[in-house]
Amino acid sequence: MVEYLSTNNGPRSRSQYIDKFLNKPGPSTDPDFVPGQPTIANLEGSRVLVIGAGGLGCEILKNLAMSGFKDIHVIDMDTIDVSNLNRQFLFGKDNVGMSKAEVAAASVMERCKDVRITPFNGKIQDKEEDFYMQFKIIICGLDSVEARRWINATLVSMVDMDNPESLKPLVDGGTEGFKGQARVILPTLTSCIECQLDMHAPRAAVPLCTLATIPRQPEHCIEWAKIIAWEEHRKDMILDTDDPEHITWLYEKALNRAKEFNIPGVTYQMTQGVVKNIIPAIASTNAIIAAACCNEAFKLATSCNPNLSNYMMYTGDDSIYTYTFEHEQKPDCPVCGNLAKTIVVNPKHTLQGFIDSLGERPEAQLKKPTLRTESKSLYFQSPPSLEEQTRPNLSKTLGELLSDGEEIGVSDPAFTIDFKFKLVFQT
Repeated sequence: MVEYLSTNNGPRSRSQYIDKFLNKPGPSTDPDFVPGQPTIANLEGSRVLVIGAGGLGCEILKNLAMSGFKDIHVIDMDTIDVSNLNRQFLFGKDNVGMSKAEVAAASVMERCKDVRITPFNGKIQDKEEDFYMQFKIIICGLDSVEARRWINATLVSMVDMDNPESLKPLVDGGTEGFKGQARVILPTLTSCIECQLDMHAPRAAVPLCTLATIPRQPEHCIEWAKIIAWEEHRKDMILDTDDPEHITWLYEKALNRAKEFNIPGVTYQMTQGVVKNIIPAIASTNAIIAAACCNEAFKLATSCNPNLSNYMMYTGDDSIYTYTFEHEQKPDCPVCGNLAKTIVVNPKHTLQGFIDSLGERPEAQLKKPTLRTESKSLYFQSPPSLEEQTRPNLSKTLGELLSDGEEIGVSDPAFTIDFKFKLVFQT
């Protein structure tokens, strides 16, 4: 066998150590693994999409370029802030205010001349299915659970059992301070992000009375702007946490609120962090999780070693600990399952109370739900005419509106899918 490996001065000199994995089979290689030039060509021809060009995304882009991938695309709607510079190493002071995706792509290509990175400055929700269908692997480096849920649902809906190319592996990484996780999702075949949603519990809520009357922290002022001020002044508009105009509006309202109560510390960056539930990132944790994600992408593209099955968690806040396990697919998952998820409820609770609980339940986390049964509408968030028509139901009890074990459909403007719940009354 002739190894497809250049000399130290050849075109693949930078990849000579990677090629050692690809030029000969090992004890764990896939039975269909073909060593040598065909596998290397497949690696170089694999078109990969990176979602997010922040702290994790910068690491992922660099790792992919250094791992032999030649055709990389990156999408991010954010611009560079000076606060990003302590960990997002592809950016400099001169780049503040510029597109993260465009600057990150240019920065990597400047160092890796043989790599082509195509940037997109925009929202993932603005792309059609045809856009995602062109990629072999999709890697997420997001700071938003809502965005993860959207791309997860989109990739599951794209799968056509008669077309194997429609199944796009999703490699997802996430970090929270000294903690992080990496996971590999094969849509419809393995546990998806929605199956694992209860592992990402929503942030504890601040009592509304505190927000409305006696805010004590800058975060309270921001929550007040998001929950109370937005509902008073812009109720007919859905809050988009990725829209800079919406974030600016919330920031200005929160800042005025903070001045009224002599509370310092409200900034645009803090407003964005509170509204999107962004937890400060640590560069070293980003590097660890990005490395795990890119190793999995490399294995998916080459079959040189088995893939992660399917969840790896890392924590470095108390010593260093990693653990890998297989998260099982849930039959009642609203995205990849086919059964309604059972929720036990008190029939004496009101519909308003149940709607509020959907935002707090780890397995739901729905902020603007519209509810209906097969026979009637329970509550519509919009348009205003339907909201007004169904508003009286909010004060009625679940026992008045539903029968024990009845299924309801729930939709939320943040997601492309409908959720099914079976409400079982407490006895």
